Amino acid sequence: MTAANLKNNHGEFLPNLCSPQAILLLVLAAELIAVLMTINNTHLPHLNWDLLGLYSIQIQWISLVSAMAICRLRPWLNRWPPLKAGLASYGTVLVITIVFSLFGQVILQAFTTPIFISKQQVQLDFWQLLGNLITAVILAGISLRYLYLQQQLRNQQKAELEARIQALQSRIRPHFLFNSMNSIASLIVSDPEMAERVVEDLAELFRASLAEPTLIPIENEITLCRRYLEIEQLRLGKRLTVDWQIAQLNNALKIPSLMLQPLVENAIFHGIEPLVKGGNISIKISQAKNQLMIAIANPYPLIKKIQPSNLTPTDNHVGRHNHMALDNIRHRLQVHYGSAARLSSSEEHGIFTTYIFCPLSPE
Repeated sequence: MTAANLKNNHGEFLPNLCSPQAILLLVLAAELIAVLMTINNTHLPHLNWDLLGLYSIQIQWISLVSAMAICRLRPWLNRWPPLKAGLASYGTVLVITIVFSLFGQVILQAFTTPIFISKQQVQLDFWQLLGNLITAVILAGISLRYLYLQQQLRNQQKAELEARIQALQSRIRPHFLFNSMNSIASLIVSDPEMAERVVEDLAELFRASLAEPTLIPIENEITLCRRYLEIEQLRLGKRLTVDWQIAQLNNALKIPSLMLQPLVENAIFHGIEPLVKGGNISIKISQAKNQLMIAIANPYPLIKKIQPSNLTPTDNHVGRHNHMALDNIRHRLQVHYGSAARLSSSEEHGIFTTYIFCPLSPE
């Protein structure tokens, strides 16, 4: 089994402690511990600022060096079983605590007594070393346990989001597949070249739905939508018209795979098919500054609102499917862009419009 597979099985063991945000939190937590230890050893009206300074320097160095060491160990920690990785992280912090406690006593005696000039021996305070070690055992155990649980929660949330993405990408509506096969069967005799092209378009849709979720060039996603619409055009004929409004885009611009096609499929399934005369789907794509803007508009049947108790199973299924598709794409945007992207929709004068705003991703 490769290292990549092992990493995928276990996930990240601890968060990245070398990120700017993590370092800031470590510094603040270390300083808080130093203040608490100083208060515990002195009285508040006469707070010993020298002692606070000594505690701050020692705890800050232990915290930052431990974080740096664990960051260096991350490639191995992510491959090891949790117990082995936990013991390695725990042992690293304790060893660094002992080293800096010894170093601190030597430096402190060097400044208070001229041990190097008078060639006096360093007098180590083993009780203080033991106290520092016990403190590190407690604080490191609590901190590492908290960081481990926090990272496992993130791993679980990421796995759930990726599972939903996979479910969305592997979803091809059975009715679309059956309709496509019927169209191909009817074209084999009358127009074999068209039948071959439809088979190729259908194969591309299946290939995209089974591919790993990733960022792809926006031109690829637009081409996939065109292939899908060509298949639906054979079935719907004049009932379906499409208005493409694509502004000049950066050739290196990338978006999550299968982000547009499900929305176009929704527009046909919920907007064009229920209407006897069909309608027009408008697809607008543009970019401004550092943001990509997409708007997909389609007509929808204007019917009187039905009370929930009067809804048929089919009505319930259609409504749930529409919301589920939008929620899935919203989660996919969250995975790739976080809070920088958003998806919204509006219904006005018989037109349903879906809007997507996300930051440009040329990489």
